Amino acid sequence: MYVKICGLSTIETLGAALDAGADAVGMVISTRSVRNISPNTARSLCDYAGRSADRVLVVNDLAVDDAVRLATTIGVDVLQLHGPKYARADLEAAAGLFPRVWRATSLAHFGGEPVGAWGEESLLLDSPVPGSGETWDIGGLADGPIEGRWLLAGGLDPDNVGDAVRAARPSGVDVSSGVESERGVKDAELIWRFIAAARSVDA
Repeated sequence: MYVKICGLSTIETLGAALDAGADAVGMVISTRSVRNISPNTARSLCDYAGRSADRVLVVNDLAVDDAVRLATTIGVDVLQLHGPKYARADLEAAAGLFPRVWRATSLAHFGGEPVGAWGEESLLLDSPVPGSGETWDIGGLADGPIEGRWLLAGGLDPDNVGDAVRAARPSGVDVSSGVESERGVKDAELIWRFIAAARSVDA
């Protein structure tokens, strides 16, 4: 089970995610997010992570050209365009400029296309309010499996991720608020518990 820990802002919690075996670590640059960090901080985190995990830049309010320029400057592996601001043309443009691009959206805005139809490497399905910790009805996924590589996000935590994985059968999971001791503050113990719980389904 591929696990992404998102919204990291310190070397200490990034280190905890890496030590716990995270496959990807996410850094958010968005003026609308409590987890917003500066490009310099993101670069430091990216350098610290090295090649230990996929390093993901998450944006939701930048123009595509600006997002690509920032991702290149910071040195991340993946650019995640998050939310309905980004249309198909935006994803296609980003994929033509940056090697690895993920599309993140809610089920309501997904459309049901096979993953990659917009040029994205992976799809991330989140709650309607990204980063809120709100759960959403994954029952809508019962109409049929999503074709391609996708991650489940939104309202996940160490206590419910196992059931969510069993129900939705995603390729991976993404968490931010579900491993925080308070809003915007990651908790190392919760990170360890979340990754263990997500991977226990494979056992």
